[in-house]
Amino acid sequence: MDDFEMSQPETIVCKPTRWFLLRAIVITAMFGGLAFYFYFDATTGYPRQNAAYYLHKTFQKAGDQFIQTDASPEAWRNYAAAQTVDLPAEPALLPPEVQPGMKWPAILHDADQLRAKSWNKVWEEFTATWPHWRMNVQPPEHLYHAGKIREQWIAGAVCALVAAAAAFILFRTLRRHLAIDETSIHTAEGKRVPFSQLVRLDLRKWHTKGLAFADYRGESGNGRIRIDGMTYGGFKKEEGEPAERLMRHLRARFSGELIDYESAAIDETDAPETKS
Repeated sequence: MDDFEMSQPETIVCKPTRWFLLRAIVITAMFGGLAFYFYFDATTGYPRQNAAYYLHKTFQKAGDQFIQTDASPEAWRNYAAAQTVDLPAEPALLPPEVQPGMKWPAILHDADQLRAKSWNKVWEEFTATWPHWRMNVQPPEHLYHAGKIREQWIAGAVCALVAAAAAFILFRTLRRHLAIDETSIHTAEGKRVPFSQLVRLDLRKWHTKGLAFADYRGESGNGRIRIDGMTYGGFKKEEGEPAERLMRHLRARFSGELIDYESAAIDETDAPETKS
């Protein structure tokens, strides 16, 4: 069904436009994706990078020590099995499978491997299979400290809030519409305001941004109605320009103060000219 529908000849109903819905969906998806990206880095990505940094240094240390020693395969195995990876004392900086007290990986216990290949080659084999995620063959040049991880949490939280706000506006707008009949205007919030209570209609942004404001006073209270033609109805000619039809219907029944660019131009014409 089109954004515009005629429920009866005297009533115009403007529903949320595809223009608004598409943009709201894009913003929700974009910031939701960014929130997930920052969350992943804070919980998984950066800790894995830190693990690669420390483990890579361990392989380099093991390779250097193996070259400097003339231990038998069994003696090297016993030595390597007793060594631990040098890791920071903050578990939050590392993934669950790489924590303080971790022993050297089993591949470093094999003297034949270290003798037949350089420690770099052994590292490449290790990163391709351990544990269930592929580590970077080239580890990061620096560590991601607690402050950097905290930044990811903060950025993720901000993006999540923006995504939640966009989703809230999207679903709220989906349930609303702007309508007008022979006697009243029905706001997007569901308030009915008779034409007789409208005192001012501001159209200065209508032709450029599709935005108008109607002030009212009377039994309905005092307030301002926001008429957003880009959000409700729209201006597509193939759909009958619903928002423009609603405005023409309103202006034909409005008797209060009208503010638009035409009146502003008249005021400027009537003003006395100044000589330079």
